[in-house]
Amino acid sequence: MWSYIIPIVTLIVGIVVGFIIGVFYLRRQMTKMQSNPEMLQKMAKQMGYNMNNQQIAKAQQMMKNQNSGGKANPGGAQNQNRNNPKFRR
Repeated sequence: MWSYIIPIVTLIVGIVVGFIIGVFYLRRQMTKMQSNPEMLQKMAKQMGYNMNNQQIAKAQQMMKNQNSGGKANPGGAQNQNRNNPKFRR
């Protein structure tokens, strides 16, 4: 019976610990990208996007606002799309 329980518990613990380590690593990388526009541009190119300097600055500002807990856009997606005629009601 223990030969079935121990591997299952070990697998579950490994998945949880791996997830926690991955979250901390990703958060650390995101904070590094806030101060390093070259790293942000490299990540965008890996995802297939080509960002200019204005887009990089906007992405950095959005990440800073998100990490500081500040709400740059309290209305959410409604305010973002208010000038786009496709999204008008």
